[in-house]
Amino acid sequence: MFIKLTTYVLVFLFSVCAFAQESSFFKPSDTLNIKRRNTVVISEAAIGGVTLLALNQLWYADYERSNFHTINDNSEWLQMDKFGHTFSAYHLGRLGAQTLKWSGVSKKNQLLYGGTLGFTFLTAVEVMDGFSQEWGFSWGDFTANAAGTGLFIGQELLWDEQRIVMKYSFHRTQFAAQRPDKLGNGLTEEFLKDYNGQTYWLSANVHSFFKSSKIPKWLNVAFGYGVDGLLSGNDNLFVDNVFIQQDRQRQFYLSLDVDLTKIKTNSALLKTVFSVFNTIKVPFPTLEINGENGIKLHAIYF
Repeated sequence: MFIKLTTYVLVFLFSVCAFAQESSFFKPSDTLNIKRRNTVVISEAAIGGVTLLALNQLWYADYERSNFHTINDNSEWLQMDKFGHTFSAYHLGRLGAQTLKWSGVSKKNQLLYGGTLGFTFLTAVEVMDGFSQEWGFSWGDFTANAAGTGLFIGQELLWDEQRIVMKYSFHRTQFAAQRPDKLGNGLTEEFLKDYNGQTYWLSANVHSFFKSSKIPKWLNVAFGYGVDGLLSGNDNLFVDNVFIQQDRQRQFYLSLDVDLTKIKTNSALLKTVFSVFNTIKVPFPTLEINGENGIKLHAIYF
């Protein structure tokens, strides 16, 4: 659920950024612009508040409420859901900081108030989970939210740039058809629900670490994590009182990638497009390591 919600929020914020960069009025301010800052703060507070209210009425109202409680779901889905939380917190924080940069807010406040946007929003959703009998507050999710925020803010403090970017890729699998209620029915739902087809990447820009080299500024090396054979969150899956065997395994990947934001262009539109799609891993030949086949080479991996 949280992945779909975060996707909607990201799409909205990307749309705002696109409009902002194409309008001369919305070019980033060199000094603090109080009107812009107030607009950003009020807009984000309103959007966040309305989203949480909508969740409460459209999602949580369908399930029984309970006293606040916690759960330990760290072993479920081979931790793919935790990578999803980290990814979402990272990019919401990045966009939060960018909108405050547009307002001319100081670097410190960009990170303090914008960079923590993802952590704040996703933690609020986690608290709502804590009052639902169906779920519960997950310390694992909370930690993953903090990790995503820390990845963004830490790099800004250390290098004043994002040398390592979290990215996402997806390919369709056979498993969604076996459990469409859990893994999605159709491409749009599978993109959000089928962990078997998802890969989360840490994409490192090589030139940023070796600035005096002649390595192309757009070239990245990416390290990915994925899973295969998951039909449920854990090993136990019974359908009509029959145990369904799951051949669950982790997969690790090594590949090349492109940092689209490093491609030179004078077009504000292209810069916006590159920023949006820099969340997606560019398909490349990829080396896979897993527990079943050992090492496997993909000519092109999505």
